[in-house]
Amino acid sequence: MAGEKPDVLLVGQRKPVLVNGLEPKVNLHDYLGAKDKDAFVAAVADKIRAIAIAYTANKVDAAFLRKFPNLEQISSFGVGYDHIDAKWAGEHGIVVTNTPEVLNEEVADTALGLLLCTVREFPQAERYVRAGKWANAQYPLTKATLRNRTVGIVGMGRIGKAIAKRLDAFGVPVFYHSRNPQSGVDYKYYPKLLDMARDVDTLMVIVPGGAATQNLINADVLKALGPQGIVINMARGSVIDEPALIQALKDRTIYSAGLDVFVKEPVVPTELMEMDHVVLFPHLGSSTEVTRAAMDQLVVDNILAWAAGKPPLTPVPETPYPPKR
Repeated sequence: MAGEKPDVLLVGQRKPVLVNGLEPKVNLHDYLGAKDKDAFVAAVADKIRAIAIAYTANKVDAAFLRKFPNLEQISSFGVGYDHIDAKWAGEHGIVVTNTPEVLNEEVADTALGLLLCTVREFPQAERYVRAGKWANAQYPLTKATLRNRTVGIVGMGRIGKAIAKRLDAFGVPVFYHSRNPQSGVDYKYYPKLLDMARDVDTLMVIVPGGAATQNLINADVLKALGPQGIVINMARGSVIDEPALIQALKDRTIYSAGLDVFVKEPVVPTELMEMDHVVLFPHLGSSTEVTRAAMDQLVVDNILAWAAGKPPLTPVPETPYPPKR
């Protein structure tokens, strides 16, 4: 690459940190800005050696990747990367990177905020004040409290550990379920999710999306959680069987749910919108200007490391470095 700028495809919004960080160092091609995308891809496909993905909503499957025969690197925004066919990429010598670590604390903060809002009904109470009802009657005492709850974390990765640390400070007992026990973690480990659901009354879900975790939280898990149960989903909408959750909430099989993610975002099922005993966030886990800028910068830094012939900063497990071609 010495002496000439490499060609990079931008898939997603032209966010300032991405554009300002990349344009001086690479030839940046705007995919979403092209009116005729097929013609655009045909014109640039052979030149493209890296792809920068601006949002996890931008799907990059094998059919799309096949169009770029000289592709070497995909640098994606977000810690989750189920929007990319990473397995296919790894099998074809393409390295995929994501943006972990820089969003851990922000997402953990949001998780605790969502938990508090769900348990103590803070959004409902705020709506009560705005509707002018407080002048006539005090807001009802909430039936739920953190004081007698136990939380089972589904997924004890970086963010799960940050959430657990916060729960420790609240004096809330923590247990966890993941594919394997985590080294250096003292909380009780449950090999089986159903067993943990029976022993706790709150599930905090923070696992990757994708086929391996689709509908992981199903009707059986919700039934095991019981009538005092609360589900908090900070992962992906696909991790919860959404129809089963709606039915469990309608039947009061569980007590409540706090959801930051949904199956068909930004569409939220009408049934959930109409329920007043759930709390709904618009997927804002890492949504602060500071953290999103840090995530964008890591997308840039991974591309620039590749352009300089250096190892990727944050490759995903499916695409080890150096790649095998």
